[in-house]
Amino acid sequence: MSASKRPRSRARRIVSIVLLSVAGLLVAGIVGIVIWSQVGVMGAEAGPLASVREDDRVAVSDTGGNVVMSPASGESTAGLVFIPGAKVDAEAYEAKLSGLVAEDGMTVVITRPWLNLAFFDPRPLSTFTDAAPGVGTWLVGGHSLGGVRACQLAPDADGLVLFASYCANDLADSGLPVLSISGSEDGLSTPEKIQDSRGMLPADAEFVEIPGASHASFGDYGPQAGDGTPTIDDTDMTAEITASVADLLSRL
Repeated sequence: MSASKRPRSRARRIVSIVLLSVAGLLVAGIVGIVIWSQVGVMGAEAGPLASVREDDRVAVSDTGGNVVMSPASGESTAGLVFIPGAKVDAEAYEAKLSGLVAEDGMTVVITRPWLNLAFFDPRPLSTFTDAAPGVGTWLVGGHSLGGVRACQLAPDADGLVLFASYCANDLADSGLPVLSISGSEDGLSTPEKIQDSRGMLPADAEFVEIPGASHASFGDYGPQAGDGTPTIDDTDMTAEITASVADLLSRL
């Protein structure tokens, strides 16, 4: 072998080693994310979930991998696509959203984000609204990280509802009806963070701060690290959510 060929062979080996190392790191990173996304998932508390399943006004089904709650009788013309927070089971939100179904006749589609993390889920809004083709008016909303994803889907909806969340994309000039519901005791999406993000929303967006509500008050999955201490009970929290969303619907 000539002296000129030896450096080229050595360079190829170095490039191959570097590429294999990078590929190995990428694979390890992907595997790590998948494992992390499945560890510590917050499940639904048994009591609140049972109360929904026993409510004869609410029909619950699994449609297309989503939790679909609809009125047990009568037609539903308005719906909410709801995206859970990071690593929170879809069922953990059934009780807090059940009033929208039982009292206001809405259909609620609670999604199951890929890898339990909304920002890994690229599916369009139509993936979820197709679960209830008879519904003509759709709100999109989400809790915490789910709300961030809901903001991205909002241009395809009739309105946006943020549950202890805020937008990372600018919707200020969208003209969308927007409702932001937050909690005074939220230690994660704090009142200060909600206030600082107002500029991302239309000037006429409505802000409702529920006294005594924490971050975890928007679901039924137990306490959450870093959160504040709630002073509102589940019945009152459900009533506040139901009334606030119903008010937004009445203005559409």
